[in-house]
Amino acid sequence: MHVSALSIIFMTASVVISIGVPICLFLFFRKKYGAKVVPMVFGIIGFVVFALVLEGSLHKIVFSMFPLRETPALYIVYGIFMAGIFEETARFIAFKIINRKFNRKFDGLAVGLAYGIGHGGIESILLAGASMILAIFASILINTGNIEIITSRLQGEVLVAINGQIEALAVTSPFMFLISGIERLMAISIQLSLSVMVYYAVFGKRKIWLYPLAILSHAIVDIPAAAFQVGVLKSIAMVEGIIFLSAILLIILVRFLHKKNCCEISVPVQIP
Repeated sequence: MHVSALSIIFMTASVVISIGVPICLFLFFRKKYGAKVVPMVFGIIGFVVFALVLEGSLHKIVFSMFPLRETPALYIVYGIFMAGIFEETARFIAFKIINRKFNRKFDGLAVGLAYGIGHGGIESILLAGASMILAIFASILINTGNIEIITSRLQGEVLVAINGQIEALAVTSPFMFLISGIERLMAISIQLSLSVMVYYAVFGKRKIWLYPLAILSHAIVDIPAAAFQVGVLKSIAMVEGIIFLSAILLIILVRFLHKKNCCEISVPVQIP
């Protein structure tokens, strides 16, 4: 068994994208728009608490009680709306706290952008960057004949699962590892757009309706991924293509909302 050099190169590229892009974007927003660290930290906390802990805990309870995967349509609807509700509520609560407690220190659209980098950036680092680093490590062990370092102390179902993942590293097309990084670019764009939308829901005048719109938008962009998980969509290229189109449309929508609402904000706003 052997993992190709191209696979490892593309894994490394995905790591650079998944970790490097959020850092570079924050530095760019900090220099150009005055983005601050505190809203970014709110974004990190929001994703970890609401998406990983609370939403993850709910999924465990629901999936243990109801066989949703056996009904693809129900699974898709449940999955996309839970993601939208939990993540957009995290944004809404965070912006409410920032608006009430820190509005004299942190105002302007830079707040939304900084939160989006925190939320989307930690998602990118934890879900893609970390997994690709582990994949690179495992690939090196496979190619050097030292994979027993991982498998020697395992047994039963865990060993079977790990062996399956190890085999997948060797047989997966190298380009699939690059797709992981490309997907993160789209995901970060979506997270930034949704953060700006909810920013206006909180900081704008009578714009609370943007909060449910963000939930709906989030749910819609998650449809292809959820459909792929249950086998409704079988082509990863089609899934990524739909996500790319969704990201572009969402960016266009948010830029339109920005132009419409930037002059109706309740605090000074920096217009990109």
